[in-house]
Amino acid sequence: MSALDAHPIVLSEEEPEPPRPARRPRRRRVKGSRPGWFVYGCLGVVLLASIFPFYWSLLIGSGTSYTIRDPNMSWLPGGNFFSNAAKVINDPAVNFWVALWNSIVSSALIALSVVFFSTLAGWAFAKLRFKGSSVLLVFVIATMAVPMQLGVVPLYILFSEIGWTGTLGAIIIPALVSAFGVFWMTQYIRQAVPDELIEAARVDGATSFRTFLTVGVPAARPAAAMLGLFTFVSAWNNFFWPFIVLDRQSPTLPVALSLLQSNYFIDYSIVLAGVLLSTIPLIILFVFAGKQLVSGIMQGAVKG
Repeated sequence: MSALDAHPIVLSEEEPEPPRPARRPRRRRVKGSRPGWFVYGCLGVVLLASIFPFYWSLLIGSGTSYTIRDPNMSWLPGGNFFSNAAKVINDPAVNFWVALWNSIVSSALIALSVVFFSTLAGWAFAKLRFKGSSVLLVFVIATMAVPMQLGVVPLYILFSEIGWTGTLGAIIIPALVSAFGVFWMTQYIRQAVPDELIEAARVDGATSFRTFLTVGVPAARPAAAMLGLFTFVSAWNNFFWPFIVLDRQSPTLPVALSLLQSNYFIDYSIVLAGVLLSTIPLIILFVFAGKQLVSGIMQGAVKG
């Protein structure tokens, strides 16, 4: 027996290497994912341009009747705002509290009505199949090209014959639904509500209106919130039709504030103090509804 047979060579197995920790994928920074200084600069300019009219109104509204004509006018607010606001509120020609209540009631009812009917019509145009839906939707959109001034005379004659001139019904009834609201809700519901949800609701035995309430309304809530907010602001600032159909005993706030400029001498400090008073309810509305509006938009934007 040879020496190699007496002492066999044993080949030792190599010990396995410990597993290396997995490398985290490097995050690639997408160009343009974060806004730069140019975007923030543009937003700052837009913000200043939006705030300046309010600040200018505060400067004049807190001064005297000579403030707007003063070449050396101070850019700091004066101390006469509350006295000017008191003159607006206590002016018997303005009838401020009645005008404020009329504006709140009419704007709220118009906003609620537009949201309800526009959402209902948008659901029908977007998800229901009926003959002539496309033609009817085009007709509704085409009505937005017709100026409101063309219907003023027939509307006034109609409300005069039924005895509604001088009442809030004359400004609420013509604005119960808007063509823009129908188009807005149609486009949103068409993209936000999948057809599978509607089929599942029908399989479960839900009627068309029950499907609208349980499927359509929750999905359309973000768009409905924006439509309601913008409709309220538009109805609040409407001047043309209320100025024609309402009387001085029961005006809306824009019509009442226009009476401050009916004198021979116009005190712009009092006029702009009244303008600021009319914007305070809108600012309060945006403060309380802004967070709900943004959260509703984000819920509608996240698909899961």
